[in-house]
Amino acid sequence: MSANRLQQIKGHILPGNKSTAMAGSPSPLTTHVLNTAMGVPGSNMALSLYRQDPSTNTWRLMTTGTTNDDGRCPGLVTKEVFTSGVYKMHFETAQYWASMGQTCFYPYIEIVFTINDPGQKYHIPLLMSCFSYSTYRGS
Repeated sequence: MSANRLQQIKGHILPGNKSTAMAGSPSPLTTHVLNTAMGVPGSNMALSLYRQDPSTNTWRLMTTGTTNDDGRCPGLVTKEVFTSGVYKMHFETAQYWASMGQTCFYPYIEIVFTINDPGQKYHIPLLMSCFSYSTYRGS
């Protein structure tokens, strides 16, 4: 295991070691992208979070981000703006695969989900390869 990876793991488990994800209030919505074709995190992937406007059914951009070396995007949204409604996470998969010299079947992946209780924590993993993807509600 590389020293860099060990340092990442250490940052996640040792008390008092504040990572970006731990700064301030933790995000009530998290994601984790995994490249299942290569068995590595989906790092440096651009993503966007949208919320559907219930009065017009149009998508409103809430935030954008990029996954870190572990395939996560800490601090995605604050609990103050996280309300009940329909959300969409948009992942730029074509750019990700192109950066690795690969083509893919899905140029982007959108995961649409409903939040009924914004007081809960929601985790949206994305497991993907060049030609398939899967997701589920994690905890």
